[in-house]
Amino acid sequence: MSNDDIPAIRQTALDYIEGFYEGDAARMERSLHPELAKRISHPDPVSGRSHLAEMSALALVGFTRDKAARPTPKDQQQKDIAVFEVTGNAASARIVASTWVDYLHLSKFNGRWVIVNVLWEMKPGETFAAYW
Repeated sequence: MSNDDIPAIRQTALDYIEGFYEGDAARMERSLHPELAKRISHPDPVSGRSHLAEMSALALVGFTRDKAARPTPKDQQQKDIAVFEVTGNAASARIVASTWVDYLHLSKFNGRWVIVNVLWEMKPGETFAAYW
């Protein structure tokens, strides 16, 4: 693992999660690659079969912008970040947030770390519908 890159990877993860909590769309946008795919697997409410819900970078930035009027109170913000591995221009990390966990794939793109993929899951006892 390249220790030189860890602070920049952590900062990208913080821009992502704190940007979301604060409704700071510019901060969220700078943390993401424009081709980001954010996904969660959850049961379809009608059939009960697994369904893959997806969100693009554009949708996530818009969702964050909409949140500006109702930021998450500081005492409800959890943002535990772990960087698992860095190999060249690729890294993996995890953010344990207030009601969910994000698994991140990051890439050093034009000299800057950005999030390319997010696979996320609600914490036990939390509901997917409450997030949306």
